[in-house]
Amino acid sequence: MGHLDAQDETFRRLYSAHFDAVLGFALRRTDRPEDAADVTADTFLVAWRRLSHVPGGDAARPWLYGVARRTLANHRRGDGRRAALGERLRVQLTRAVADLADEVVHRADVTAAMARLSARDEEILQLHLWEGLEPREISEVLGLPGAVVRPRLSRAKARLRQVLGNDPGPAGHLPSTPLPVSSKEGPA
Repeated sequence: MGHLDAQDETFRRLYSAHFDAVLGFALRRTDRPEDAADVTADTFLVAWRRLSHVPGGDAARPWLYGVARRTLANHRRGDGRRAALGERLRVQLTRAVADLADEVVHRADVTAAMARLSARDEEILQLHLWEGLEPREISEVLGLPGAVVRPRLSRAKARLRQVLGNDPGPAGHLPSTPLPVSSKEGPA
């Protein structure tokens, strides 16, 4: 029998003799059976990797319980980190939703106004306002020279201001802050 065959057989005997005990240990210390199953699986994974360190005979079970105890502690720390992250995300989402309310109304107004423009104006404005692209980047997307894109963008902004009924902003330009991405598809 080769080294790997002997190692496999040693692990099979360890697993067979102690699986129920380790699972019971984990079940008594977790709230959900699936968590106990994870702890048990991770415990036997450690045992496989460190098989040469597993004591023989009656000492194997306490050794496995020690591994299961540390594995359970790792799972609990991970659960704590996930819960803390979830709470931080909930707080940030609450703030973001409140902050987005005005922006959503503004975006709806802008979207409706843009729909009244030509497809060419709408596309260039979407790239600039929604995607936050500068004229040189827009020229790459559209495959047009910058000398064509800059005046086209300027005229599209002016037409949008006119449709919105807005007074020109600073230096006669619309704000260049990108708006959230719309689910509306642009012209093909």
